Amino acid sequence: MEPGALVLPHGTPMLPKRVLIANRGEISVRVTRTCHAAGIEVVAVYSPEDQGSPHINAADRAVEVPSYVDIDALVWAATAAGCDAVHPGYGFLSESPRLARAVIRAHLLFIGPPATAMEIMGDKTKARAAMVEAGVPIVPGSVPGDADQLADAAAALDYPVLLKAVAAGGGKGMAIVHDRATLMRVYRQATDEARRSFGDGSLYVEKLIERPRHIEIQIFADTHGNTVALGERECSIQRRYQKIIEETPSPAVDDDLRAQLSVAAIDAARGVGYVGAGTVEFLLAADRRFYFLEMNTRLQVEHPITEWVTGLDLVRLQLEVASGGPLPPEAIQPRFVGHAVECRIYAEDPGDGYLPQSGSILLLREPSGPGIRIDSALADGQEITVHFDPMLAKVSTWGRDRSVAIARMREALRRFVLLGIRTNIDHLQDILALPAFLEGELSTTFLDEHLAAWPATSNVPDLALAATALADPVDANSRARDDPARDPRTNDPWRTLGDFRVAATDKP
Repeated sequence: MEPGALVLPHGTPMLPKRVLIANRGEISVRVTRTCHAAGIEVVAVYSPEDQGSPHINAADRAVEVPSYVDIDALVWAATAAGCDAVHPGYGFLSESPRLARAVIRAHLLFIGPPATAMEIMGDKTKARAAMVEAGVPIVPGSVPGDADQLADAAAALDYPVLLKAVAAGGGKGMAIVHDRATLMRVYRQATDEARRSFGDGSLYVEKLIERPRHIEIQIFADTHGNTVALGERECSIQRRYQKIIEETPSPAVDDDLRAQLSVAAIDAARGVGYVGAGTVEFLLAADRRFYFLEMNTRLQVEHPITEWVTGLDLVRLQLEVASGGPLPPEAIQPRFVGHAVECRIYAEDPGDGYLPQSGSILLLREPSGPGIRIDSALADGQEITVHFDPMLAKVSTWGRDRSVAIARMREALRRFVLLGIRTNIDHLQDILALPAFLEGELSTTFLDEHLAAWPATSNVPDLALAATALADPVDANSRARDDPARDPRTNDPWRTLGDFRVAATDKP
């Protein structure tokens, strides 16, 4: 039996009876799955724009709230529904110390880290200071300042530098700067974006580490003094500082480097009194030196690949640790098996600057099979709007080695049919076919170097494709296979149909 099955009871402390999930979409469905496996009832929340979303049907009951970022409304919903715990998922308020404190004030269990740890790691300057004290290497940088002060600091660091928001996340409020004039020009734009995104427009500069790899360590800590590292994840394939493909283990990390990264991540977590699931992120330079980037004080989008190679259920561990239990032996001494890859499916047009897309799902067919996992909250006929993050689903695959995991991913994406809205599925397939990717030659500038000019999306209407596919589906093991000699950048609308493509020879 392949790894990746969720590990269930370990003889743990009393778990909560009813959990409110203060989130939506695929992460709400994913947390619901583990809660139900543990015998825990789930209360979902939904905003007025999200009525009918599949995550509502997955839960035992649901409560409407004005917004997913309305802390008072979320806490009210939890108490009104008789919940004894709140899980924040990721995104929205998952790293909000205000939410954590409000939940605790309401005498509910917060399934996340201490508010104090979130406060430190949520402020880049405080986080950098804490890492220096903990002995974790950081990228040389400045303190926050105005445009002139930061320009002077950048000159002292030697251009190029990275202009960053103190409360940075998801690439917002960030810009690469090569000279003083550029810094002065983009300063106001970055300040405004940071203020809109985080409520704090403060900026600082860091020395730019050119063509680094983005490596993160999954950590877990309990209230019994145990802090462990559960391996690394390679997250270098990014667009606009947003990850789109992740894998574990990293092709660039050997046992010695893994041990160094793990020690640094554990030191970082202990340095802020961390408890629960978290991720310490590093930049890995070409000379194999690594530098602390940030800590995500929550469950990560890419946690499924760690679950694949360890066999652990990280949400179950969150529940147990939050309830006061110790980490189980299989987490304290994890066993790593095989290789796993994750691709994020976005409602966006890579041929038009990754512009977010909206529309109704006309046809949905999600792949399944050995070594394939889908995390989504999608349904036929569902309306995809621009009110929320454009990530629709995640595909993760496992194999005995990297080549098998990638081959399974390519096949899974080929069979993923999602018509009615433009997605990045073809874009992901092309990345996975690139020789540099297959050889593991990755960096955060990978897409700019290899797929900077991706072709525009086909103008064949999805309604026509959906009608054709439904009228005459083709089995995956018979006809209409991709031509392996085809240039992966060729604009082929029939790729979208995956296993449901139609062979022209079958028509009269």
